[in-house]
Amino acid sequence: MLNLKYIGLGLTALAVITAKCGKKEEKPPNVVFFLVDDLGWKDLSCYDSEFYDTPNVDELAEDGMRFTDAYAACPVCSPTRAAIMTGKHPVTINITDWIPGMGYERAEDPQLKPPEDIHNMPLEEVTLAEALKEQGYRTFFAGKWHLGQTAEYWPEHQGFDVNKGGHNKGSPPGGYYSPYNNPRLEDGPEGEYLTNRLGDESLEFLESVGDNPFLLYLSFYTVHTPIQGCEEFDSLYKEKKMELPNEGAARTREEHRGNTRLNQSNHKYAAMVRSMDKNVGRVLDKLEELGKKENTIIVFTSDNGGLTTTRNYGPTAVLPLRAGKGWCYEGGIRVPLIVKTPGMEGGQTSDYPVTSMDYYPTILELAGFPKKPGQHVDGESFAPYLEQPDKEFDRTLVWHFPHYHGSTWRPGSAIRHNEWKLVEFYEDETVELYNLDEDINELEDVSDEFPDKAKSLREEMHEYIDERGGKYPKKLEQEEMKE
Repeated sequence: MLNLKYIGLGLTALAVITAKCGKKEEKPPNVVFFLVDDLGWKDLSCYDSEFYDTPNVDELAEDGMRFTDAYAACPVCSPTRAAIMTGKHPVTINITDWIPGMGYERAEDPQLKPPEDIHNMPLEEVTLAEALKEQGYRTFFAGKWHLGQTAEYWPEHQGFDVNKGGHNKGSPPGGYYSPYNNPRLEDGPEGEYLTNRLGDESLEFLESVGDNPFLLYLSFYTVHTPIQGCEEFDSLYKEKKMELPNEGAARTREEHRGNTRLNQSNHKYAAMVRSMDKNVGRVLDKLEELGKKENTIIVFTSDNGGLTTTRNYGPTAVLPLRAGKGWCYEGGIRVPLIVKTPGMEGGQTSDYPVTSMDYYPTILELAGFPKKPGQHVDGESFAPYLEQPDKEFDRTLVWHFPHYHGSTWRPGSAIRHNEWKLVEFYEDETVELYNLDEDINELEDVSDEFPDKAKSLREEMHEYIDERGGKYPKKLEQEEMKE
């Protein structure tokens, strides 16, 4: 089927940019984007994990800039992935739940009927991959896509020359060991581990690009369920777990109708994290070997917070943050972010609140290409903060998750303006207000103490959602409710 958005892309721009001094021409920077699935804010040793080991990501942080207050656009995967690809807020693009979502029927005692959203990222969107492809980049995708129910919406139709493993599923349908049961990834030999395979495919692509600028988008399925540790590291972390107090037995606390894990001790999850780290290192080493690392923009982040909260409890913990994946508390939306750009002074940190829509305009600016303000309408370039990490900011971010989720989250939204954070739950129309500078744990609701602040933030949040055509849940009719 003819994809109209590709008409004219064959006439790509000359793949060079002029240096600021105007004295010579330089090759545009390559882009490597690592997106880890469900990786929590505290799931890296450079973010103070004491159980997981991530030496390669830690080294990247030493070479680049680590962000302390980076956010996913949504506490679940598909909306965040769409936001990265399009530069649009999930509300703007109308993908506000993971595709296709769990539906209210599976929730415990649902009171609301969530709004309908779309289950395919529209082909009319000019993705980040397409924007770079227009500039002569070769584009490669490996791993989890989860932005289209049917094949015509998969990566090869959204700007990627190569697609290794991206299809409609959000978790690996065959698990992490071959056979993968993946329509876009051939099975490997018996015992092959999926995370390693995606690393292999990435290295093969790097070997093939020659002198062409490229986008390598490595979107790990790791550390999404099923929790199947890489055998290479399983025994290491099993031994490490046994050395923990009470042999690493899970500690939990109640979170509304669910329970949140408070300690990191799942050895199979740790092995999955270590396997991811190993393959990040393999890609970085290959860039170095090929002489491409110095001229490459590198981004490493996650699509939502770690899975800490379920009816029982999740496999990881992100203390001091509250809750985890699926929740609009900090644990569900604050994520690790490391960025390395050519010539950057390493080892820096920034508390600028980056969010998923920002990567699109930032990468275009860093590459020296014209921005596409009609496309990345909700994103802001954070390039100035890469040069001045202590630069002052005044920023508002909004999350809209009007759906039920298996983490026991109930429909709601949240807004952060600088140090202030408000969370609203739609079933009982309650709001909670937190000062993140004083209470990053979000345990001291000060909405009664600062009612005017709560009121103004709630109004600003709904104005933001309404301006983008946001949809809200509605009261269930009696016959629609579960008996």
